[in-house]
Amino acid sequence: MRLAQSLERAGRVIVAYSGGVDSTYLAYLAHRVLGSGVIAVTADSPSYPQSHRRLAEEISERFGFAHRFVQTHEMEQSRYTSNPTNRCYFCKSELFEVLETMRVELEFDAVAYGVNLDDTRDFRPGHQAAEEKRVLSPLLDAELSKEEIRELSRAAGLPTAEIPASACLSSRIPYGMEVTPEKLRQIDAAEDALRKLGFRQVRVRHHGDLARIEVEPIELTRALRADMTQQMAKALHEVGFRYVALDLDGYRTGSLNEGLVIERPGTRS
Repeated sequence: MRLAQSLERAGRVIVAYSGGVDSTYLAYLAHRVLGSGVIAVTADSPSYPQSHRRLAEEISERFGFAHRFVQTHEMEQSRYTSNPTNRCYFCKSELFEVLETMRVELEFDAVAYGVNLDDTRDFRPGHQAAEEKRVLSPLLDAELSKEEIRELSRAAGLPTAEIPASACLSSRIPYGMEVTPEKLRQIDAAEDALRKLGFRQVRVRHHGDLARIEVEPIELTRALRADMTQQMAKALHEVGFRYVALDLDGYRTGSLNEGLVIERPGTRS
């Protein structure tokens, strides 16, 4: 398998591990290939959902790979909290600097993270940070798509095979609006409340006093029932939103990137 061979060549590896589909499969396979030569490391910060933290711990314990949490401090940087369009660049730069320090201290050979082939089709400033820090991207090098990673995860018995796509909580705040710990806690609580109402894939976009809810299109009919809209509104009012709106376009990846004009090498405005 191309991915396994790539990991063998990498030596002792620190895997940036969020508990999501991609990083979980990468950590799992790295453990299968490298044994004690891998440590999965989770960045703990206000932008990391508590539900993901619990899942990351459960999976590492169940499948027996070494796991640690580290604190990252992107929230102390105004270039991150001011929420520019390349916010993820500063987040990933902070993460990879922390993991590089750990790599040197532990005398490991490399840091790797779980970007996949599909990720390259969206705006991903975090990948620029990875390239600058010489972080390995084994899933991308193996040209694995998200669905292929899900299939491999099913075969391995990983519970993440069926979980929805995830992203940091800061991705729910429109560019240019300040990222604060209070907003992130509010988003986390709101999304947790909606999952308890039975919604599988959900995003709460934070527009100040207004919460804009995205659910999968297949779940819109249920969300639009009068009794459900009342429950959703009540849940989000309780976590501090004054107004609650349901996005009739439904959930889609990177909805806050819609309308962005991204300059790429070789293009003209």
